[in-house]
Amino acid sequence: MANNLSAKNIFILGITSDIGISLAMQYNNDGHRVFGTYRNKDGGKKLIAETGWDLFHCDIAEKKSIEKSIQLYTQLSTPWDIFISAVGTTEPLGKFFSCDFDSWDQSVRINCTDQLRVLHYLYPHRRKESVSHVAFFAGGGTNNAFPNFSAYCASKIMLIKMSELLDDENDDLNVFIVGPGWVRTKIHDQVLNCPEGAGESYQKVKKFLDSGDQGTSRESIYGCINWCVEQGKEVAGGRNFSVVHDPWREGGKGLITQLRENPDKFKLRRSGNVEP
Repeated sequence: MANNLSAKNIFILGITSDIGISLAMQYNNDGHRVFGTYRNKDGGKKLIAETGWDLFHCDIAEKKSIEKSIQLYTQLSTPWDIFISAVGTTEPLGKFFSCDFDSWDQSVRINCTDQLRVLHYLYPHRRKESVSHVAFFAGGGTNNAFPNFSAYCASKIMLIKMSELLDDENDDLNVFIVGPGWVRTKIHDQVLNCPEGAGESYQKVKKFLDSGDQGTSRESIYGCINWCVEQGKEVAGGRNFSVVHDPWREGGKGLITQLRENPDKFKLRRSGNVEP
């Protein structure tokens, strides 16, 4: 998919995730410089040896690990242009009151607040002479209940609202969040390994994986993020985009017009609200 961005520095949190590594490879192939964090030390070291990228070990569930990875990055004195968070977990699976609360709490941190902690630490090290870009990933439950995935779902809803808040508070940031839809990644293994906890979603995931359907392509995810970067804060800032369903492809002229005319579109709002 065409990339019209000038050369930028890309920081990917969770670069060894399936989506993270795909984005990193595409950015690298298009002439951008890639940085990132990895949790699995063996996988991270292997990727460094293969690519020569500046990567840093980081377990975002550990504050000290975050601090150390950011310290190593800042020693490079290279400001970031685009921050992409590609970490996440669906665990623990099950109804809220059947989940161990400490595990539930840790999931919320991994899926949301720890990602925000990393961004908080990285913010001073952005490229200050221009608007920098922040991309998060949304998940299920935006338009309906997502039973048995409450920690994951609630975290994503918070990220949707934080994208709007951060974008509104900071003139120098274009913050947005994208829902990738069904993507073939190893996160689905968590569902397959816990059929009782996953409930109805177990059969849905199994059907998808058994179908041979490739789901959302990595190229489409890459293209949607870059479209949001290219359109900038006026169009993309603070909004939740669907890679699959929103008409951003081929320039997205009609969508751009709609977004400029409606400041509430693709944001978290109360359905059926009556204006005074």
